[in-house]
Amino acid sequence: MRPAMTTAHALTQAYPDVSVLDTFPKLLAHNAAAHGGDVWLREKKFGIWNAFTWAEVEARVRHMALGLTELGVGPGDVVALIGDNRPEWLMGEIAAHAVRGMSLGIYRDALAEEVAYLITYAGVRVIFAEDEEQVDKLLQLGEQIPTVRHIVYSDPRGLRKYDDPRLVALSEIEARGAEHAKREPGRYGELVAAGQGTDVSILCTTSGTTSHPKLAMLTGGALVRHCAAYLKADPRGPQDEYVSVLQMPWIMEQIYAFGQALISRMKVNFVEEPETTMADMREIGPTFVLFAPRVWEQIAADVRARIMDASPLKRAMFDYGMKLGLKALDEGRRSPVADFLLFRALRDRLGFSHLTSAATGGAALGPDTFRFFLALGVPMRQLYGQTELLGAYTLHTADDVDFDTVGKPFEGVDLRIDDPDPNGLGEIVTRHGNAFAGYYLNEEETAKSLDAEGWLRTGDAGYFDKRGHLVVIDRVRDLARTAQGDRFSPQYIENKLKFSPYVAEAVVLGDGRESLAAIICIRFPIVSKWAEKNRISFTTYTDLSSRPEVTELIRAEVEQVNRTLAEKQRLSRFVLLYKELDADDGELTRTRKVRRGVINERYGEIIDAMYRGDRKIDVDTTIAFQDGTKQRIRTVLNVTHLTDAPPAGAGKRRAA
Repeated sequence: MRPAMTTAHALTQAYPDVSVLDTFPKLLAHNAAAHGGDVWLREKKFGIWNAFTWAEVEARVRHMALGLTELGVGPGDVVALIGDNRPEWLMGEIAAHAVRGMSLGIYRDALAEEVAYLITYAGVRVIFAEDEEQVDKLLQLGEQIPTVRHIVYSDPRGLRKYDDPRLVALSEIEARGAEHAKREPGRYGELVAAGQGTDVSILCTTSGTTSHPKLAMLTGGALVRHCAAYLKADPRGPQDEYVSVLQMPWIMEQIYAFGQALISRMKVNFVEEPETTMADMREIGPTFVLFAPRVWEQIAADVRARIMDASPLKRAMFDYGMKLGLKALDEGRRSPVADFLLFRALRDRLGFSHLTSAATGGAALGPDTFRFFLALGVPMRQLYGQTELLGAYTLHTADDVDFDTVGKPFEGVDLRIDDPDPNGLGEIVTRHGNAFAGYYLNEEETAKSLDAEGWLRTGDAGYFDKRGHLVVIDRVRDLARTAQGDRFSPQYIENKLKFSPYVAEAVVLGDGRESLAAIICIRFPIVSKWAEKNRISFTTYTDLSSRPEVTELIRAEVEQVNRTLAEKQRLSRFVLLYKELDADDGELTRTRKVRRGVINERYGEIIDAMYRGDRKIDVDTTIAFQDGTKQRIRTVLNVTHLTDAPPAGAGKRRAA
């Protein structure tokens, strides 16, 4: 049986004093001393959940930290980590902070050249690599990462054949640290006490939508103070369960799995594999989740796909339940009938039965997807922030959720809108006392982003509504105008398109053109299932996306979206791309944000042909896969013209 929920006031009163415990290692030591026998972490391995108490985690961190000192790591050195979300990542990062080093998280699916850039730029000396896959990636870089002295691996499987002198097992590091602890029993405590809140603890990569990511310097004191402010807006406590799904390098996972967990003592759970996330989450029954918009979109699409395979009776019940649920949502209430018929069982299947709070952040979530989950009974909230300002600093309150906004700022956060137009739309500029300390080794970019008074130019366009909620529209540089001067937000339209279970990605075009158009990528797992059900033969993604039946399927989805848009914002045509947009090709960031400049350059000929009025576009190109192999693609793209959009005319080509 779950413990009774504690009141928000009682939770905030019980939090430790972060003005004194101003680093992650200090908070860990405090919790280990006061609550050592309580479970903090769980990891599923070989089908079994393994628990780690605060005392056990602190003991391992102590040995890792002292082991790092044996390797010569000290104040100001950079320790990198790459791999899946595991307890060892969390422990390794805190250990790096304990010796007053800086941690740098690298996305597990980063390509070798991305890894080389980050390691070399930051001057990484030691890197924690989870397993053979990540070790291979590092060893292949050879002389491209000359600063690396030690590669520490936690999973030894497949690594016996290597003899690189830089390789060392995590178990050996811990053993050396344990011996050090015997020689100097008080040494670790001295290291932790010497740490200061003003020390830079984390080098956090920015999204890098236009170029290589920058490294934001985050101090330990700013991190824990900001997490404490966040917990005032959305309290949590030891009874709460969190499943670590977002990749560890992302700022929001640093906030939740580290900062908030260390302050509130909520339990952090690690799934066995990314593919088992939903099943493992159902076993845990989390009380809080944070997913990126693409994950919420995928969950909604999967639900709709499963309904496609259901019996006629179940499909009818789903449609009826959603109709009742959405109607009740619009009236500010919940539908007991819809909950009984549909939502209660669906929440249980998704692992959402115990949720008291759920959030989305990192990019905008389409209003249709947001409404879907609110109707389902998921207590969704939208948050907004940047890496430079330590993640989120606006959030809906539990009783004031609006899917068109990102809520109100936390206590102590200042927001303003610069250069507003007559409707109040302008650039969002933000300031609070827990901002980043600048970009690592990049004073020029720091000066561009952060002024002398601490105001950060976010680069996002937004405005305040009548209730004081912040509404974020799009990136300032991505707001577009048609040739007639009509403004539109590509991101807003893209999010509406991605609510369709058949659409994985969409890039809306039209800046400086007579009309709007889109490049669309199908959601292959679901469209392929639809094709099989309708006895449509296909071989590959490229083949499937070129089928006229699939084109008509997507046409119906686009036309449905068009009917919800103002006339000047409707799409006049679209094309189904022959491949998925891929972060490995530089078309998306690692957090799945579209790099519009890359799209405009790479697919410029396709875009020009669409606006010339071509009905068919010949493609002869080569695509590269992550394993280094290449494939030539020769196909014909069909441009679908829509009848319920403004008439199109040729326009001057500009950035998408």
